[in-house]
Order: sequence, then C-alpha cells, then structure tokens
Amino acid sequence: QVQLVESGGGLAQYGGSLRLSCAASGVISRIYNMGWYRQAPGKERELVAGITSAGSTNYADSVKGRFTISRDDAKKTVYLQMNSLKPEDTAVYYCNADLRTDPSRVVRKYWGQGTQVTVSS
Repeated sequence: QVQLVESGGGLAQYGGSLRLSCAASGVISRIYNMGWYRQAPGKERELVAGITSAGSTNYADSVKGRFTISRDDAKKTVYLQMNSLKPEDTAVYYCNADLRTDPSRVVRKYWGQGTQVTVSS
C-alpha cells in the first residue's frame, strides 16, 4: 500500500516562510512526476508546483519567485519551500506523485492527505 504523508504545515505570518515535506512509502518501483496542489475554502484545487523525474519544474504564476519545489529520490520525498508568504496562500496543501508499484503495473497518481497552511496578515 502506497502512502504519501505531508508535514510542515502550520501558521505563518505575512512575509514568513514554511517548508512542506511529502514522503512516499510502501511498495514503489519508480516515481515519476511529483507535485504540490492547494485548495482554499470555496475554491477548486489548483496546481502550485510540479517537478519531473529529470528535475524540470513548473510553478503557478501566483507563486513564482516565492516558492521552490525540490525532490530527494533516495528518500522518496518532495519538498516545497515557501517564502514571502501572503494571506492568499492560506489553503490545504496536497502533494501527489505519479508512480508504479511494479514495473509491470501502470503509472497511477497518488495523493497525500493534505496539510493546512495558514498565513496571517
């Protein structure tokens, strides 16, 4: 059973920083793309940042220059460094990963349970 477990969320002040981590565990053959999404109350879930297995990254316009996504494949972990936080960054943050549990299996997308980030003004 594959699990993605996020950590690092919490309360931050305007202009502050937080670092989110998401560790994958279980029977995993290979991890491909990994990413972070967020969902604010009353809004749809949106992509924040993504990173490929080759290390290519992409970001939502709203976080470019402030957030940095990275990964450590040996630890099966993806990170999101969030700087210059704003109240509008307040949301539940979810990580995801496209992975195979076995070379013969298809690639599936897995999600973490989410971690709350609250930024006060």
